[in-house]
Amino acid sequence: MSREVLILVDALAREKNVDREIVFQSLESALASASKKRFHNDVDVVVRIDRDSGDHDEFRRWQVVEPEEFEDEDKQIKLDDAKKQISDIELGDYIEEDLEPVEFGRIGAQAAKQVIMQRIREAEREQVLKDFLDRGESIISGTVKRLERGDAIVEAGKIEARLPKDQIIPKENLRPGDRIRAFMLRVDRSQRGPQIVLSRTTPEIIIKLFELEVPEIEQGLMSIKSASRDPGIRAKIAVQTSDKRIDPIGTCVGVRGSRVQAVTHELAGERVDIVLWSEDPAEFVIGALAPANVSQIVVDEERNSMDVVVDESELAVAIGRGGQNVRLASELTGWQINIMTADESEKKTASERESTLEVFTEKLDVDEEVASVLIDEGFTSLEEIAYVPVTEMLTVEAFDEETVNELRTRARNALLTAALVAEEKIQTTESKLLELVAVSNEVASKLADVKIFTRDSLAELSTDELVELTGFEDSFASELIMQARAHWFEKESEENIKKEVANDSK
Repeated sequence: MSREVLILVDALAREKNVDREIVFQSLESALASASKKRFHNDVDVVVRIDRDSGDHDEFRRWQVVEPEEFEDEDKQIKLDDAKKQISDIELGDYIEEDLEPVEFGRIGAQAAKQVIMQRIREAEREQVLKDFLDRGESIISGTVKRLERGDAIVEAGKIEARLPKDQIIPKENLRPGDRIRAFMLRVDRSQRGPQIVLSRTTPEIIIKLFELEVPEIEQGLMSIKSASRDPGIRAKIAVQTSDKRIDPIGTCVGVRGSRVQAVTHELAGERVDIVLWSEDPAEFVIGALAPANVSQIVVDEERNSMDVVVDESELAVAIGRGGQNVRLASELTGWQINIMTADESEKKTASERESTLEVFTEKLDVDEEVASVLIDEGFTSLEEIAYVPVTEMLTVEAFDEETVNELRTRARNALLTAALVAEEKIQTTESKLLELVAVSNEVASKLADVKIFTRDSLAELSTDELVELTGFEDSFASELIMQARAHWFEKESEENIKKEVANDSK
């Protein structure tokens, strides 16, 4: 019988292209399952097969636990009782009792066979997945095999992958037999079915498709720095080259538009704007907003935003249908872009000047003339006045050294007072809220002003509600809320994993 075991293991390992150890483990599970049928209760049975001789031994075992953790007498034994049998045994070890081995020829039960084949199928699928991942491919070309609840199951060689409904390009009507390309989004090992999850909506796919179409990218002569998409409708990519002999935009377009058309055809007719990347953020944003012409741009590095001024006639083009052009440009560049006309820009500048003038006159205890001089010289905050080098402030003709030192002292005192007030406001704020990356003392103080003291109370708000309450920028308010909600998603993920584990154990 021992020889029969070894012959079976070798045959299955060769046939299924899996490691012999996997087959041995599968066989041990099947034998243990068959052996447990002798008992009326759910006991813990272990089978060990000698890898060289094929002989096998069977044991019933009990795990050693603390008395207060003792719950199942069929599988557990208290530490004190275990020490009576083995004096040096420790927590977590097992007490084992030999069982009469089940004859291999009597296993024949369908359940045992299913255990073996299931384990081998899992190992076979894992090996196929490993072989695919080892190739390092991020774009999968395959055929839609079937549709499951809106998801498309894509077959690529021996691999089956899942293209979720929300990762399919909107209005794209996929049918079995269709040939498609998709980006490998992630590997989800918790799924029972296809474990590779695909996407046709992520910006990464357009980058990879251009890399396939443009040899100069693979050769390292140029690169795609970023991409943004409105899937199936419009996209923008930012290209860059260090070789002055290469026109990066023309290279991506190709002869008679062949290269860009190939990408457009693959992505359901999605129109692609190719933008020249620049180290100068303002220049990059101007290029990203094409075809709109920009007449003026104001950069606010602190808020990571830009006010872009265009002529009235260019406003619709700059914004795009439904705000598409400015949104894609913002995602491409990583800057919050505010489109406005010259009149709107003047009104905003005047409003900001009035607000800054009010702060300076109140906090520095100066008249409007002195505050106006500070604003005209480019000072926009108390921090700049408090910490800018003395030599820089002395270049202002209207100020002598004594005035400069006095202004700096008043600015620092005002900042210290504000910090103390903010510290006092957040005394009742929950520590978990203060631990969020985006929550500084100043932010926490503003939240406290509107009675937001806990992480959950922040998480329950919508972006519009938070903006209305605090005056935060939309992008910052959205980021705050997402950080506050992160623990919800973590908890949900843990619960899903527990459910999967529970289902697998059944």
